[in-house]
Amino acid sequence: MRFIHIADVHLGAEPDRGYPWGARRGREIWDSFRSVIQRAGEEQTDLLLIAGDLFHRQPLKREIKEVDSLLAGLVRTKVVMIAGNHDYIRNDSYYRNYEWSPNVTFLRGAELESVYFPELQTEVYGFSYHSQEIRENLYDGIRPQRPDRINILLAHGGDDNHIPVRKDLPAVSGFDYIALGHIHKPGMLASGRMAYAGALEPIDMNDTGPHGYISGEIANGQPRITFVRAASREYLHKEWRITPEDTFETVRAGIRHFIEENSSHNIYKIILRGQRDPDIFLDQEELQTLGNIIRVEDGTEPDLDYEKLEREHGDDLVGRYIRRLRRMPDSRINEDALYYGVHALLRGQR
Repeated sequence: MRFIHIADVHLGAEPDRGYPWGARRGREIWDSFRSVIQRAGEEQTDLLLIAGDLFHRQPLKREIKEVDSLLAGLVRTKVVMIAGNHDYIRNDSYYRNYEWSPNVTFLRGAELESVYFPELQTEVYGFSYHSQEIRENLYDGIRPQRPDRINILLAHGGDDNHIPVRKDLPAVSGFDYIALGHIHKPGMLASGRMAYAGALEPIDMNDTGPHGYISGEIANGQPRITFVRAASREYLHKEWRITPEDTFETVRAGIRHFIEENSSHNIYKIILRGQRDPDIFLDQEELQTLGNIIRVEDGTEPDLDYEKLEREHGDDLVGRYIRRLRRMPDSRINEDALYYGVHALLRGQR
């Protein structure tokens, strides 16, 4: 039995709104979802498992119709899905009464239910969120009813506020595979018998690393799963080391070269570290124009020559502060007070 496992698609999300590339991000999420469905059709996958948060928020009826239309085009593939904490089933949710296409099963109940596919000898269990938070360990006591079948659990959670999940859950529950959602980073657990597919597309700048879906097969009770990269772009965090010999132009040129090497399509957060010449101004706004840079953080400190600064500043506040602190007894506290005090005064002057 072959399957594709996706989660945390977050249709309707608009990451990086207000940035030059932000207008395309919402459409990229839909495009990636379409691509997975197309892959399932081309490979004649038996099951498409959607482990919650298909939508970023309460879906509109027209959005559900669009999704259902896409899923209905899967001639061979059966689809099983649950709602997660983002698209949980409210009292007024369109999820409640929507009639899905015959090949789609929405396990919409707040308590455990299942669907059995005789032609696949496979039963899929799961339940949906009916509130934004569920703190109870609801998966701990779940067991499949028929051990002679392929048994799969669709689950959404993994932190204190969203159904904590035990790492040894497959061993104690007896499921052949547990398809997890909620955590946006992909990860295989319990020797591949349980996995987070991760978000199909990264949703914010902390969703670093590759994103995509799980492709798997279960034979003789043993799952074999592979993570497939499918996201259109990645968020990359880069710590950039600065030395006193650097100028703004050398930093600028280095960051531009790094982006060219790692794809101008990706989205970057740049963290500046190290010691810089105190006369150099690192213009963060200009650095953000070098590519899809969502944030530049300046964590550098000036490389201070106190004797030179004392001569240059003479009897102004900086000069007097340096003379006063350098007369004090040697100690780590006094060293820190000198360093941070001069740093603050120089930054205030700038």
